[in-house]
Amino acid sequence: MAGRSSRTAPKVAVLMGGRSAERDVSLSSGRECANALREAGYEVVEVDAGRDLAARLAAIGPDVCFNALHGRWGEDGCVQGLLEWLGIPYTHSGVLASALAMDKTRAKEVFRAAGLPVVESLIAPVAEIEARHVMAPPYVVKPNNEGSSVGVYIVHEAANAPPRLDPGMPSEAMVETYVPGRELTCAVFGDRAICVTELLTRGWYDYHAKYTPGASRHVCPADLPDDVAAACMDHALRAHRALGCRGLSRSDFRWDDTRGLAGLYILETNTQPGMTPTSLAPEQAAVGGMSFVDLCRWIVEDASCGR
Repeated sequence: MAGRSSRTAPKVAVLMGGRSAERDVSLSSGRECANALREAGYEVVEVDAGRDLAARLAAIGPDVCFNALHGRWGEDGCVQGLLEWLGIPYTHSGVLASALAMDKTRAKEVFRAAGLPVVESLIAPVAEIEARHVMAPPYVVKPNNEGSSVGVYIVHEAANAPPRLDPGMPSEAMVETYVPGRELTCAVFGDRAICVTELLTRGWYDYHAKYTPGASRHVCPADLPDDVAAACMDHALRAHRALGCRGLSRSDFRWDDTRGLAGLYILETNTQPGMTPTSLAPEQAAVGGMSFVDLCRWIVEDASCGR
């Protein structure tokens, strides 16, 4: 952690909340991380990030910022740019990697260039998506720059009409080919992936399934053929490196198990994975022998500014 002051206990500002659609998730992540960092011996200040963030950080004078924000403004390069300007070391990925990963279309372009398997997709005006099938069903409609499965719609093969989208959807959205099969995810911790998790639900792994205790089941490590598990971990590492991520990231996959390894596709990479009681990266860290407190400590120690 560069730029540490002479204080015995480094002061960590945990950035949480914010203004995105994922505010509640971020508050949960932030509180969990703040408690863990206090247990690890850090001086911790919890900061609900608003428009006055720069002034509040100037008054707090932290040695490092733990970025527990999710979604736009906190995860897309905006807060990262502010912290670079202020010269405060911060956790997780830098400006460019954060911006690329949050923009699903740009991230897919990076994945393709790196030789990673992605599904076909397009960006279309919401009015057009609601007026006609812009892609042959089955397909998925989702915002191009949100996480936590916010605003995701599945249009099944038997759908007679295009979807009616929430009024809060941006003016344009991503439409991508739906991959049947199994939901997989793999976190990267710096330069290693530990295992793959399979996510089991009665329906789509949506916002409710992700953050409601008991609404989904995590099989960690997943019961997968060795080649599929190895490919997931390899793809997650390659995505992390291709985007230029640092610290912790998590990549999500769909696997059509009727097609073997050819049915595996990377969907997206999350540069600031959730750290809530139901989150996935901490579970995978535990498989590797890393407690939640140790994980939070490692994330802080990995913080930097200007790289």
